[in-house]
Amino acid sequence: MAPHGDILFIIKSQYGSFTKAEKKVAGLILNDPAAVMYMSITDLADACQVGETSVFRFCRDLGLKGYQSFKILLAQSVNKDAAAQLPQSRAIEDEDDAAAIVEKLAALHTEALRETSLLNPPSAFVQAVDWMINASKIHFFGAGSSFITALEGYNRFLKIEPKVSVSMDTHMQTMAAALMQPGDAAVIVSYSGSTRDMADIAQLLQRRGVKVICMTRFAKSPVSAAADLVLLCGAQEGPLQSGGVAARISQLYLIDILYHEYFHRDPARFQHNNELTADAAAAKLY
Repeated sequence: MAPHGDILFIIKSQYGSFTKAEKKVAGLILNDPAAVMYMSITDLADACQVGETSVFRFCRDLGLKGYQSFKILLAQSVNKDAAAQLPQSRAIEDEDDAAAIVEKLAALHTEALRETSLLNPPSAFVQAVDWMINASKIHFFGAGSSFITALEGYNRFLKIEPKVSVSMDTHMQTMAAALMQPGDAAVIVSYSGSTRDMADIAQLLQRRGVKVICMTRFAKSPVSAAADLVLLCGAQEGPLQSGGVAARISQLYLIDILYHEYFHRDPARFQHNNELTADAAAAKLY
């Protein structure tokens, strides 16, 4: 299947799964995409000091037929309106004042949302909601900071749908996964896709015949390998930025899209449920 969205974002999302030679190719492309756009496959291989077969395999790993298909997508990315391109990194420096922090974080979070929208085709959300609508149970899973997003997803859907559930720790999540039935739906939130507990749960759900929807930064990971569908978040985190707000915003954006697509499947019923839960919550206010 041909990739959807900006090819540079797709390369970044799959970078961790590339071989050593393929990472050389990816690094040069990301560093100077405009120059690569005019290179032959031999030129690119020579510049990266790898064989032409490594470049071809890199293109195939991206879901493309070959190098020429890759160059077409690369040209589309490079030729986009420059005004729409935000800086890839706006690190907060020690000398930044409040105004600079406000501007940099606004740009960072906006870019995270933009990347997320580019990385996911609308058909992915339609498919995910098809499974969720038809499921007898929908369970949200996550560990660490990603559990906060999973909990927010549960809270969001609970206002309209009683069949959703969430468990508070990974031991309880494992037990919940073991009792899910074929055709049920699971939403696993894992930025890295490499958390051992989430990978084990994803594999257990796969064996149980549950439809697994994974929200992650990386298209290829232990969790996504066991998923039926992967939704990619656009925020880029370094090792010292785990649990960053930009990643959370991207994940919540994905949750929000699923919620609205879900709501539109039966608006009369879900609006009624929303009014019931809103009235119940309102009774707790002075």
